[in-house]
Amino acid sequence: MKINFLTIFPKYYDAFKTESIIAKAIERKIVEINVIDFRKFTLNKQNKVDDEIYGGGDGMLLMIEPIDRALESIKEKTKIILLSPQGTPFSQKKALELSKESSITFIAGRYEGFDERVRFLIDEEISIGDYVLTGGELPSMVIADSIIRLIPNVIKENSYKNDSFQNNLLDYPQYTRPAEYKGMKVPEVLLNGNHKEIEKWRKEKAIENTKNKRPDLLERIKNDK
Repeated sequence: MKINFLTIFPKYYDAFKTESIIAKAIERKIVEINVIDFRKFTLNKQNKVDDEIYGGGDGMLLMIEPIDRALESIKEKTKIILLSPQGTPFSQKKALELSKESSITFIAGRYEGFDERVRFLIDEEISIGDYVLTGGELPSMVIADSIIRLIPNVIKENSYKNDSFQNNLLDYPQYTRPAEYKGMKVPEVLLNGNHKEIEKWRKEKAIENTKNKRPDLLERIKNDK
């Protein structure tokens, strides 16, 4: 998969590309990351990418032209995603869907947002939550990270098949050594070696965890039936 990030702050992505699982996926040529500074696609001498809002208003809007020109520089067919608080809420289901794409391009905004006509250039508008950030760089990395880990051979399939939100359930509790710490004990069922009992316990705890923390997810399961 190839992932393009359109931004006016390309250094945001330096650590993202060079650390941990993402760096290994790049090294193994499973993923290619391309950061595009759309400030370089302006036609004015000042490399200005924003301007005042027609009709008045506070702040500045990102202009459509440099973004359009930056998108035109991408040669492969790509799914174009705009990061915006107005977008469809991101989910694990969407991450799985996007992990099957061959190329994705994220447009990270700044200031008061985009000239509305930018929305004619995109395939999808996604939000990571009902709040506002200073820019789209962090959301683009959040979504890219969740997608990349689902691409075959990036991590072991067993590492994510029981993730929270798979099948609309939160993950079950997990423990490691020591078996007891300051009076807090690992459940006995996890220590007895009976895999059938362990699997049953994990399913029960996943449902219990979801009921206690995110009952709305259980309602979603009922509505899907």
